[in-house]
Amino acid sequence: MTGSFTLAYVPGVTPGKWARVWQERLPETELTLVQVPAAEAAARVRAGEADAALLRLPGDREDLHAIPLYTETTVVVFPKDHEFAAAGELSLEDLAEHVLWQPLDDTLGWDEVPGQPPVERPETTADAIAVVAAGVGMLVVPQSLARLHHRKDLKHVPLSDAPQSRVALSFPIRDENPELIEHMIGIVRGRTANSTRGPAAEPAPKQAPKQAPKQAPKQRRGPAPQQKKQPAKRAKPRRGR
Repeated sequence: MTGSFTLAYVPGVTPGKWARVWQERLPETELTLVQVPAAEAAARVRAGEADAALLRLPGDREDLHAIPLYTETTVVVFPKDHEFAAAGELSLEDLAEHVLWQPLDDTLGWDEVPGQPPVERPETTADAIAVVAAGVGMLVVPQSLARLHHRKDLKHVPLSDAPQSRVALSFPIRDENPELIEHMIGIVRGRTANSTRGPAAEPAPKQAPKQAPKQAPKQRRGPAPQQKKQPAKRAKPRRGR
């Protein structure tokens, strides 16, 4: 199969393992990986700049399908010398008295953001990380983003009762390349190359059934001929001398 496929992905998502499987299964179809800002991922797919995107839910799903792949752990990021440094896990109640930054590219579905409201919202998660590193406030993000923006002067621990984000494969409802999309769905879901959910293989040409060679009809055998029994000869009496 020839052609090309463009897969967009948001920061923190690592599509490398799926790209390797794609290369093994479709070596003649070029796969292009493009990292895009989280706020732009869905729009890139709708505009046709990408065939599909690995993005976070909840989010913009207008005119798009979304297949959830896995759920990320939510963590809170704070300075390494913070009073929470010895904690192994925190709850939203623990953050009530602290400033909590919410960047504009935040994808967590908050009903109500905990903590003290900040003066303004940073543009990106990277900007919010820099502010936290300066010793001002904390940040709640998916664990993959905390690892992506890892710094030696920061620490992150799980936040037990926070909303979670899910990473999903998103593609247009009216897809113009359904066969390649089906291949990508199979790869990210871990299907094997011979899965029945993949594109149908061409059927093998049918061969005419072999006919057994005709055998000459067997002759019916009649009853075996009976042999006539001849009467036994009587011995003649011997005369005396």
